[in-house]
Amino acid sequence: MTDATAPSVKPAKPAGPFSAWEFGLALRYLRARRREGGIALIAIISYVAIALAVMALITVMSIMAGFRSTLLDRMLSFNGHMFVQGQLLDTPERDQALQRIRAIPGVDSAVPVMTSYSLVRGGGQTNPAAVRGVRPEDLAATTYVYASLSDEAKRTFGQGQYGGENILIGKALADIMGLRVGDALTLYSPTGATSAFGNLGGLEKTYRIGGVFTSGTTDFDQLFIFMPLEQAQLFFGREGAWDAIELKVAEPDRVELLRTPVMRAAGPGAFVNDWRDRMAAFWGALKVERVAMSIILGLVVAIAALNIISGIVMLVKNKTRDIAILRTVGASQSSMLRIFFIAGAAIGIAGTFTGLVLGLLFCLNIADIQHFLEGLFGVKLFDAEVYMLDAIPAQVDPADVIWVTVWSVFMSCVASLLPSWRAAKMDPVEALRYE
Repeated sequence: MTDATAPSVKPAKPAGPFSAWEFGLALRYLRARRREGGIALIAIISYVAIALAVMALITVMSIMAGFRSTLLDRMLSFNGHMFVQGQLLDTPERDQALQRIRAIPGVDSAVPVMTSYSLVRGGGQTNPAAVRGVRPEDLAATTYVYASLSDEAKRTFGQGQYGGENILIGKALADIMGLRVGDALTLYSPTGATSAFGNLGGLEKTYRIGGVFTSGTTDFDQLFIFMPLEQAQLFFGREGAWDAIELKVAEPDRVELLRTPVMRAAGPGAFVNDWRDRMAAFWGALKVERVAMSIILGLVVAIAALNIISGIVMLVKNKTRDIAILRTVGASQSSMLRIFFIAGAAIGIAGTFTGLVLGLLFCLNIADIQHFLEGLFGVKLFDAEVYMLDAIPAQVDPADVIWVTVWSVFMSCVASLLPSWRAAKMDPVEALRYE
């Protein structure tokens, strides 16, 4: 007779997927044992390979982003972000349009510029040059050029009749021609001045070098000469002419958002383009290079993650008897799959986050590391004279970090899944037959 007062015993509830015992057994299998040293060694090699691959990928992507940002910053500081051109610049309404454009939120500066080409002669040499006419008060909008000038050059630029006769040349051009501040430089205008009888043809005039600038881009320093706008208009026979209104905006990467407001402020007779239109080939090359490098280094991470396969295959082979016993006492095929999957994924995840930390630390301290190595070996790893930078630039992009982390973990999981599937399909009877 059954005792009605006896407490009922509930059957034990089976453990769910990825339960504590599965994690415990997987991590236990990864611990090194004397007779399984080969497995531990392969696991360590896989861990180190993934960590180094992730570190390399983050470092290279960050350095590329740093160079890209620095290069674009210097190029855009010199050339501007957006340009207004067209018939508007030949009408009296251009000054009102300039004021309206300056009032647009997000526009940092808007200045009139004129650019003409010339031959320059000095120091016994002749070279081509692009002469950019700017108003003295607008020179500060070209940040790197203005910051590199001496106080004397800033003060004297634009002083005198029709803007004076002081001009500014780039350091690269000065070095090529053997010139310095105070020397004479003769410019030749192919158009020349105009008179009541028409164009007078070519015109030669000698100017004084009032300052030498560095823009951070050697090509610009070798080609461009700055001249007061009024003097440039006079010398090239284009009195009162503007070639463009050059704009600098707060967010160059989102310059397209300002295209419509600028068009409205400029009014009829104007058209607008931006730096992406003028530098389309360069911008496209940067994007292609970025994508190509991401794919190549992503494959390196994938190859490093595939080392996990060999480690888990050896682990499954050595644990054949354990698998058979576990299956016999009731463990399911899915439990076997998850145990070895966890073991492989743990190697990949640990390697990924180790590489992530090492890569971020390297990028954040790259300047100190560079200077330490330069002092240790007595060599210049990154010549500031050539690159116009004190140290290798590195800019950590959170999107790149997320992409690298997700890709590495994904490949580790894929590599772990293949041998784990083999362990799950193992027949316990066949496994125990040869034990």
